[in-house]
Amino acid sequence: MENISTALEGLDPIAAMQYLAAEFPGAVAFSTSFGQEDQVIADMIWRANLPVRVFTLDTGRLFQETYDLMDLTRARYKKTFEVYFPETASVEKLLQEKGPNSFYESVENRKECCNIRKVVPLNRALQGVKVWITGLRAEQSENRQALHALEWDEQRQLYKYNPLINWSYDEMINYLQEQNVPYNKLHDKGFISIGCAPCTRAIEPGEHPRAGRWWWELSKKECGLHG
Repeated sequence: MENISTALEGLDPIAAMQYLAAEFPGAVAFSTSFGQEDQVIADMIWRANLPVRVFTLDTGRLFQETYDLMDLTRARYKKTFEVYFPETASVEKLLQEKGPNSFYESVENRKECCNIRKVVPLNRALQGVKVWITGLRAEQSENRQALHALEWDEQRQLYKYNPLINWSYDEMINYLQEQNVPYNKLHDKGFISIGCAPCTRAIEPGEHPRAGRWWWELSKKECGLHG
């Protein structure tokens, strides 16, 4: 890992992803939730024609605006991306036993839902992957500030590369505007971090960027994908 970290030093995100794709041919994948950070990275990958697999997780409870952005992104770049869904039997069992809104009742129930709808499909999507590219930024939350551009995911036994980890919110917005990158219109309505519709709300001025996620609970505001 130290050798790879050294090789990535001083490289911009596109050059770094090019290096990783060359070092691990056919085993580099980018997971997008179509948030602002992810749209920046997708634009970089597709404009530079990088040999990086792009996939997304459809939890079955996304905002319509997110689906609209998926269509807009496909039309803009003329590129396809893989879509992973939860296992049908697991979702059916959850709803039969606990109903459609069990995640509001406890952190444990919410994490169970996230595990079924996000974590299990993600692990399936990452099978055979050696480098997982993500849109994490240190500014997003306190528990992400200690992250580095290159991390080792012990649980999944792969490298995690965070090309925008040190980018500011303004840098990200400037890139979207300069490159005319399509983005989710909910961002214009106070939605900073966008996940599933029942679990996401707009934030008020001055609120923490992650305050709109699982707003009814006191937790680390994570779903299990990144910790």
